[in-house]
Amino acid sequence: MNRIRKGDQVLVIAGKNKGQKGEVTRVAGESVFVQNVNLVKRHTKPNPQANQPGGIVEREAPIHISNVMLFNTATGKGERVGFKTLENGRKVRVYRSSGEVVDA
Repeated sequence: MNRIRKGDQVLVIAGKNKGQKGEVTRVAGESVFVQNVNLVKRHTKPNPQANQPGGIVEREAPIHISNVMLFNTATGKGERVGFKTLENGRKVRVYRSSGEVVDA
């Protein structure tokens, strides 16, 4: 079970985008793609089969998972995440500071 999942609100804690918040769009191994964060420009060739024009395309680049932190909307801060097993045997993510269950 991952500490960061698709759809989570995260806070970037290191790198050129430090302090920015966004939603995780994709998790790929130890990297995450965050919406409108870490944008890079790439030159792409046109692909007529996929009806894709060529030119300069701006897209998100991956960020290492250690450089993002789950954002707690209740406190307005990035917080560490732990795991807890409930009475019914379900494993859930919890905030380390308060112990409350992460919504999602």
